Amino acid sequence: MLFDIIKSRRSIRKFQNREIEQDKIDTILKSALLSPSSRSIRPWEFISVTNGELIKQLSQSKGTGSHFLAGAPLAVAVVADHTLSDVWIEDASIAAAIIQLAAQDLGLGSCWIQIRERFHTEQVTAGDYIREVLGIPGQYSVECLIAIGYPAEEKKSYEEEMLQHQKLHFDRF
Repeated sequence: MLFDIIKSRRSIRKFQNREIEQDKIDTILKSALLSPSSRSIRPWEFISVTNGELIKQLSQSKGTGSHFLAGAPLAVAVVADHTLSDVWIEDASIAAAIIQLAAQDLGLGSCWIQIRERFHTEQVTAGDYIREVLGIPGQYSVECLIAIGYPAEEKKSYEEEMLQHQKLHFDRF
């Protein structure tokens, strides 16, 4: 059940030194292609990276918060053509969430690495750095990287008792 997948999905930053089977990668990417988008414009594109050297370079995309990517066997760059849609950020974010849920359903762990509005150095954005590393054309903006792999850490599922029910409203705020 989707609810159980959502409850069990946690940000995983430590991965086993184990390749991900190609059929699982294909399922994750096909799931991303099925992501909803505003007016079905589908401005997003996905770059699947399994090359260890490229993953190591991507792990250096930000000063902090991206280094753990070096230990992942798969990175997915979620990019979008910002000239196609005024809501490319939302569309790319939905697709990234679906990538993470698909990975969880396949017994894999994942973690979102925010790239948009982050910096590689004081002068270079993380997005520009990744665009250079992966050869991404200029009309594409990088929303995030998703680190994916077999978890090498265990985290408890969220408990329903911890849900913030006070944030739910019915009919009116």
